[in-house]
Amino acid sequence: MKYGAISPILLPSPESVVMTCKELCYSGELAEHIISSGKRTLSGFALSGLTGISLALIFSQSPVAKNLGYFVVEAARVTPPLALIPLLILWLGIEEAPKIAIVFLSSFFPIYLNSLTAIESVELKLKEVAKTLHFSSWETFRLLTIPAALPGILTGLRVGFGYSWRALVGAELIAASSGLGFMISEASEFSKTSVVFVGIFSIIVIGVCMDRLLSWAINRYAKFFSV
Repeated sequence: MKYGAISPILLPSPESVVMTCKELCYSGELAEHIISSGKRTLSGFALSGLTGISLALIFSQSPVAKNLGYFVVEAARVTPPLALIPLLILWLGIEEAPKIAIVFLSSFFPIYLNSLTAIESVELKLKEVAKTLHFSSWETFRLLTIPAALPGILTGLRVGFGYSWRALVGAELIAASSGLGFMISEASEFSKTSVVFVGIFSIIVIGVCMDRLLSWAINRYAKFFSV
């Protein structure tokens, strides 16, 4: 197949993508979209991390609370977050809240499930250790359970961030006025395929870098908090 045989609208040349990337960087447009997406992701991710780990801690110590909240948690878990976008827009408006809510719903369950599994699994192993050391329930939880479960909790955070990043871009494709998803959607409408490729590559690079950072945190700190 000859070079240029495919329409640039369908598949732009590498040179065109590089030039477009430079233009977007020099104008500051790419940075603005990245910052918008980053703020939404970090806000929703922080909220889901706090809520997911807190609920895991509560449910691991209270079977009654776990049983009472089981149906609600499971019903929310099997509902695709993107399917809730029309409802979230109706409830929360068209500003930042719906996008943050999508990030929260997408990242909450990996964090919650990994944290709960990690805490419950280590508690079984540490019961005999706690008895030997004559620890109270609180001392066992604080000094043994949490440090031992931390690698699993960090893994849940790592997985949750991946879900939140993908879900945010999907939400921005539908309802947003800024962000990488919006940039891709707008470029597609005007057949600016090179801009679409720049957006996709930006999503990949940022996602991989954040995943490596969280992976480094897991490997770096797990050995200090493991029992």
